[in-house]
Amino acid sequence: MKTYLAKDGDIADKWFVVDAEGKTLGRLATRVADILRGKNKPQFTPNVDTGDFVIIINAEKIKVTGKKETQKVYSRHSGFPHGFKQETLKSLRERRPTAIVERAVKGMLPHTRLGARQFTKLKVYAGVEHPHAAQQPEALTWNE
Repeated sequence: MKTYLAKDGDIADKWFVVDAEGKTLGRLATRVADILRGKNKPQFTPNVDTGDFVIIINAEKIKVTGKKETQKVYSRHSGFPHGFKQETLKSLRERRPTAIVERAVKGMLPHTRLGARQFTKLKVYAGVEHPHAAQQPEALTWNE
């Protein structure tokens, strides 16, 4: 019996919508990363993009445990002298609530060109509204 290897274009993409309200950040990010990679499908092939599209709504209402709201620090560097910036999760939530979820999911994807391509299939919105109704996304739920 031969091993099945998926090829680009063999797998049909589906769209899923996830409501992040009240969900824990890390648990949501791991499940979304698995769907973006295609690990929920029997045709999963590690070197081919077999994943689906995921829309996350209510990103501003995501939950974090412990003291992460004030103690978790996000860092970035512009590349220029004195360009190092740090910001807490609380201030990032006020400024750009979608970035928290995006960074968590991006860190769980492969750090390769394939991972960058899979990351483009993630759509994150702070509120309930999203412009992807034409794709007829299925609601994705799970128990925590």
